[in-house]
Amino acid sequence: MVADVTSTSAVGLRSERGPILLAIMVTTGLVAIDATILATAVPTLVAELGSFELFPWLFSIYLLGQAVSTPLFAKFSDMVGRKPIILIGIGLFLIGSILCGLAWSMPALIAFRALQGIGAGAIGPMAITIAGDIYSVEERAKVQGYIASVWAASAVIGPTLGGLFAELDAWRWIFFINIPLCLLAGWMLIRSLHETVEHRPHRVDVLGALLLTGSLGLLLVGVLQGDVSWPWVSWQSAIAFGLGGLLLVAFVLVERRAAEPVLPGWVFSRRLLLTTTLVSVGVGAILIGLASYVPVTLEAALGVSPLVAGLALAALTIGWPISASLSGRLYLTLGFRMTVLIGMVFVLLGTGLLAAFAATPSIAVSAIACFITGLGLGLVATPSLIAAQASVEWNERGVVTGTNLFARAVGQAVAVAIFGAVANTLYRAAGGGSALGEGASTVVDPLAIIPAAQAVFVGALLCAVVTAVVATAMPDDRPARRAMMDS
Repeated sequence: MVADVTSTSAVGLRSERGPILLAIMVTTGLVAIDATILATAVPTLVAELGSFELFPWLFSIYLLGQAVSTPLFAKFSDMVGRKPIILIGIGLFLIGSILCGLAWSMPALIAFRALQGIGAGAIGPMAITIAGDIYSVEERAKVQGYIASVWAASAVIGPTLGGLFAELDAWRWIFFINIPLCLLAGWMLIRSLHETVEHRPHRVDVLGALLLTGSLGLLLVGVLQGDVSWPWVSWQSAIAFGLGGLLLVAFVLVERRAAEPVLPGWVFSRRLLLTTTLVSVGVGAILIGLASYVPVTLEAALGVSPLVAGLALAALTIGWPISASLSGRLYLTLGFRMTVLIGMVFVLLGTGLLAAFAATPSIAVSAIACFITGLGLGLVATPSLIAAQASVEWNERGVVTGTNLFARAVGQAVAVAIFGAVANTLYRAAGGGSALGEGASTVVDPLAIIPAAQAVFVGALLCAVVTAVVATAMPDDRPARRAMMDS
């Protein structure tokens, strides 16, 4: 078992644990940059490989692979340790990146993106779990601020590099650039991260892993592709949801009898873990709503460039790390629950501002609203995750972290489907023609986009309201906080 580091030595890149923190940041950068670098190069990529109608799968298959593999890698990390799992993830991401760069057709590229997503399913949760292992509760908020800053920087670096490679007609380097980053991250982790794991016999829940993978895969395909690749009412949707639901029921039955279940029932029976997991679902839904529709609304309604629209959204990723790094002072004094509730006030203000001004879009209002929402999410996502991590021992922390991040991915997937269905319906009704993102034309009707975006922003506000209600159900941890500080 890895002993938690509870000393109050300095936190930073120059501290004793600085090399590990830097390795975590570089590793997180792999996933963070990949999340933003591809979108700006899609037209160039499609021009060479063709199959325009398939390009949305480049993003869906990646999200699917990441979401399905996250709980599995999280469980395995509690068995064999974090280091081998994160190195496996980096290896899979590296192989996937090389194959993506060598892809000869759109179907091949989609298949290799799935491999990248599986690798990302190990990298993301393991980086956060390692931080939870080596830093105390008092230090983790500042560390999460460092990690969040990687996402903030990637929000600018990713689209810039993607656009540059697209202009140079070198889209394959979008994937090849991951090669040195993967090698650097792997070398830094091998050199800096040393863990001692208590080796004992384990009974791997193979059947549970297969059932979970199959059920989540089918359900997420149904959610992500409904009203995109096929109508909601179709035989494809019936198979995806019907068979996926049956496999999920079988998974639940198998897990009840498994000696070491992949997703233990106690994750959902403990009040703190259940509420923080549901809060994470809400965070994912709010995040994807803003990320998907703020830029396209500004571009279509105001005619601004993609760069300007992207910078307005980037205000969210600037506010997030600022509040995340400062959240430690709040939750050590006020407790996790009160900190999350304060964050939800900011989220409600930000999403409410977007919804109120959706009929008259403005770059300034959108940027301010995104910044306020980012401040709120930093006070919600980070403390709720740290609260969940702090409530369990080392051998359960991987599962808890993986479940929290998996819940966020589920929130994104479900929200994308619901927001997309509502937005496309209103877009067509307003005279926008084909659905958003369909057809050979990428021109979005500037008038029809307004009611569609307005509905999405109202939906994000409603998600924020529900998430705030769930957050009130978190147990009050102030007595435990005071006892810890007194000791």
